[in-house]
Amino acid sequence: MEPENEAPSESPFNALPPLIIALTLLILGIEALFQLAENGFIGGPMGLGWRLEAVNQYGFSPNVLDRMLVAGDYSFGILVRFVTYPFINMALTQVAFCAALTLALGKFTAEFYGSVKVVLLYLITAIVGAVVYGLLVDGQFPLLGGFTPVYGLIGAYTYALWLRLAQAGENQLLAFRLIGFLLLIQLIFGIVAGFLYETPAPPTWIAELSGFCAGFTLSVLLAPGGWTTFINRMRQRS
Repeated sequence: MEPENEAPSESPFNALPPLIIALTLLILGIEALFQLAENGFIGGPMGLGWRLEAVNQYGFSPNVLDRMLVAGDYSFGILVRFVTYPFINMALTQVAFCAALTLALGKFTAEFYGSVKVVLLYLITAIVGAVVYGLLVDGQFPLLGGFTPVYGLIGAYTYALWLRLAQAGENQLLAFRLIGFLLLIQLIFGIVAGFLYETPAPPTWIAELSGFCAGFTLSVLLAPGGWTTFINRMRQRS
């Protein structure tokens, strides 16, 4: 008797959209360069300052928006900061969380919206978060790292889950559990940091919450059926 044909085992990476993998590798790759430079493997003595130089050239702060609006500086060096700051992280833990969440949320949202739309959403929510942060925050507190566009992906994930819960006839408010949990954790860490270091944490939650709202709103247009599906859901609820 001939043995039955067995289905070949697939690597879990085969199910990941290539664009999401590329986005995650970009996040990890830039941090890898910083780590190699800071540990003396590349760049020589100059490599020790690569991260700080990247912050100065590609990071975002409220002063960047002030320079645009007040001085009318719309040069490439200014505009590019709105989409490059998410790739400049300041700690390995931040990189790990951003890369892991980008990979996980990117896979789910890409399956629902499509890879190109998810990457576009990632960049747009980064821009929206930076603009709101620049408008509401005074001083030179920098906005760095990928949490703002990650919250944008959480917004897209929440909308997709919101639609699926509606289809299943379940409570759609359950879709907001993830963002509620993350904001609660962030609030706790902010309070603890204030007690430990006696200095308030930078209000980056403003950019992150703005990224979430932008991601959720954009998803209304990017989801299958777009605005029509959203209107139909609202009519069913009324």
